Amino acid sequence: MKCRVILVAFVYSCGEEEKHIQEQELVTRILNGDEAAFRELVATYRQYLFQTIYAIVRHTKDAEDLSQDVWSRIYFSLPQYQMKGLKTWMTRIAVNRAIDFKRSASRRREEMTSEMEIPMQAVQTAGTSSFSSNGVEHEVLIKETTELVRQKLHQIPANYHEVLTAYYIQHQSYQDIANAHGVTVKTIESKLYRAKQWLRNNWKEEDFM
Repeated sequence: MKCRVILVAFVYSCGEEEKHIQEQELVTRILNGDEAAFRELVATYRQYLFQTIYAIVRHTKDAEDLSQDVWSRIYFSLPQYQMKGLKTWMTRIAVNRAIDFKRSASRRREEMTSEMEIPMQAVQTAGTSSFSSNGVEHEVLIKETTELVRQKLHQIPANYHEVLTAYYIQHQSYQDIANAHGVTVKTIESKLYRAKQWLRNNWKEEDFM
């Protein structure tokens, strides 16, 4: 039994060594300008890298776009590759790119939702003479955000629909909404907070492009 295990390990080791040599030869061909060699590399690992990226971003279109970007990075980074595990090296590039993308998307959602929290009354009551170029840009952003909320209200759960409509579409204050529903301002603040969390968690990056 022990001899069999050793034999299997030896065969596996030889197979890995042969694969490593083939990968080195493939990379060398690519670095020498052999386009067919790069197409061969893509064909071999395309599905694997796509699945790696998709496992992180969980969105097919994003994973497809990121895959193209990752392959470009792999191609232009090959001169720095040190021939120490091609698959591992490419996986690291794909994972880092996917994580960066997800962090960027999360920050963008946070920034957009933060803009939502600024009442429209602040823009509407500001005198036109006091508007700077930044103020105008901010007003446009607020209007675009309000329109986005209006378009996507049908996607929002019923228990958040009414309070979001009152706050973003009708531009009511916390106190006005609380009075209309016969509850405390604290209750409305809590409900709006949960509704905004839902937006952050469910609206994808492309919703804010």
